[in-house]
Amino acid sequence: MCSRRDGDDLILSVRLQPKASRDAIEEIVEGELEVRITAPPVDGKANAYLLKFLAGEFGVAKSAIDLLSGETGRSKRLWIYSPKRLPVVLQTSQPSPV
Repeated sequence: MCSRRDGDDLILSVRLQPKASRDAIEEIVEGELEVRITAPPVDGKANAYLLKFLAGEFGVAKSAIDLLSGETGRSKRLWIYSPKRLPVVLQTSQPSPV
């Protein structure tokens, strides 16, 4: 499972593809949500862009998302505080409660 609930919050496992041709949330593969972003993986730009992109997708401020692990890798764990909406791919796969 790529996500789980902790109260109103969501803990999300992401597999990032930086420097993609477009920004998109793809599908869940091997327990991780595949996310493509156009930002390059240089000087933390991909991580900053990922947080901004996901903030828009989940309807929260950038400050409502914390990067828990994976700062330098493609696999990341994120904490999203009280998401206002879920992307379609997560609506079909229910997050498990803590």
